[in-house]
Amino acid sequence: TYSRRKGFAYGRAGRPVQQARLLQSVLGGVELAYQNLDSVELGVTTVDTYFDTLGGISRAIQRARSVEQGADAPMAPVYIGDQTRDSHGGGTVRTLTDQVALETRTRMLNPKWTEGMLKHGYEGVRQIEVHVTNTMGWSATTGQVQPWVYEQLTQAFMLDPEMRERLARLNPTASARVASRLIEASERQFWKPAPEVLKALRQASDELEDRLEGVFEGAPA
Repeated sequence: TYSRRKGFAYGRAGRPVQQARLLQSVLGGVELAYQNLDSVELGVTTVDTYFDTLGGISRAIQRARSVEQGADAPMAPVYIGDQTRDSHGGGTVRTLTDQVALETRTRMLNPKWTEGMLKHGYEGVRQIEVHVTNTMGWSATTGQVQPWVYEQLTQAFMLDPEMRERLARLNPTASARVASRLIEASERQFWKPAPEVLKALRQASDELEDRLEGVFEGAPA
């Protein structure tokens, strides 16, 4: 999709013309993909724009490389330039793996952040689901998310009965999506949960789906 949409160049006539071979040639020589972050309000797991574009570039580079190197051509490494804490322009450069891990620990697994989200009720739970979905987007496009991320998200939001109930009460739809995303991540081999963990996650997902149908203890008659 990225190559199909971006593979246009302007010629002498001043009109864009698709130049797929030219784009593939350029991408084949790219060594890495890079993104700056300049606001503490946004991270690489906050909005889908980052994995959609940067992840798309990384995937397109691999496909271009595979023309010469074969199907085992390596993915292009992705680096994130964090410019949010240095007013003098120094910044910190991290691998995508490290950046996702940092955001997972400081946001999703940080009780202060989570409680702040839950104070916003319906929208707060939706934002939690967005982070999970975007994290999986990075796995799908780059494969550079560590498995422990999904393990810890599962433990924090789905296998904690009290937290799961709070999420479901505030936003049952987004809560069910969190469970389904984590299960999908397992099915796509982004992480390999222990059998008992996967069983508990599926049970939690079933309970959340039942809630969407109005089938749960305490539901109005």
